[in-house]
Amino acid sequence: MKYAFYPGCVAKGGCPELYSAACKVAEKLELELEEMNDVSCTGAGCMPTQLSDPINARTFAKAEQMGLPIMTICSTCQGVFSQANDRLQDPEYREEINREYLAEEGLSYQGTTEVKHMLWVLFEDYGIEKLKGLIERPLNGLKVSPFYGCFLRRPGPIMVPTKEVGGRRTYLEELTGILGAENVDISGKTKCCGFPVLASNEEASLGMVAKHAGESKGNGADCMVTPCPLCHLNLDGNQPRAEGLKGAKIDLPIIHLPQLLGLALGFDTDEMQLGRHIVSTKAVNDKVDMLT
Repeated sequence: MKYAFYPGCVAKGGCPELYSAACKVAEKLELELEEMNDVSCTGAGCMPTQLSDPINARTFAKAEQMGLPIMTICSTCQGVFSQANDRLQDPEYREEINREYLAEEGLSYQGTTEVKHMLWVLFEDYGIEKLKGLIERPLNGLKVSPFYGCFLRRPGPIMVPTKEVGGRRTYLEELTGILGAENVDISGKTKCCGFPVLASNEEASLGMVAKHAGESKGNGADCMVTPCPLCHLNLDGNQPRAEGLKGAKIDLPIIHLPQLLGLALGFDTDEMQLGRHIVSTKAVNDKVDMLT
């Protein structure tokens, strides 16, 4: 299986451990990734569509030239891509974008590009039975709280458009269970992590971090797993500040999806670069070491 790989800007910047883990996991799974280098940020949902749609149409057109579907490792990128691609299915709108923005570069988007998060690829393209056969270290005894964030499951008609892909609502819980971990549910697993409002309302943003991470910890989780690096940036990077705001210790490690998958596939904690995280992953490391 071959994909045009769109890691997103956070995986190449603020969370390089995610990029490294995803590449190692893809190689183990024999997913062939051709990285897209001459493309831009999606806009992360913070940019007006009249600016972000031409940018994303260009990325889609580049993937069409490659003759490949796009795979991303960022829920925010997936959400923005999916919504832009939905708008670009309108032939008149797409032609306007092509004429006004892409033609000068010799590009033209035809509306055929498919974009899938790595989580979706595992279930819909790769196959779970095949994945099960590659698990070398079942994560038995590790209690994991799945956190989708706000982009990967909504809006429903775009992100989960048919019954055939209805499992996207539970893929994350299903995967952690397949890897041998025990799921620890929380009420806010599909809500905002607080990152989008960090600059405009820091107190509200940190409050969201404290609520989600605190609930996970209170329910007995050893860690939280997220398919979104922006969620990771806020839940991990700003957790100490959230603790200060709330006056209570949380100390919950936040793990990237490819890292958790990599641990089950036999990679060690150093190979998955868990040491790069702000919140110590020692509790996770110790449990994984006992499984080796």
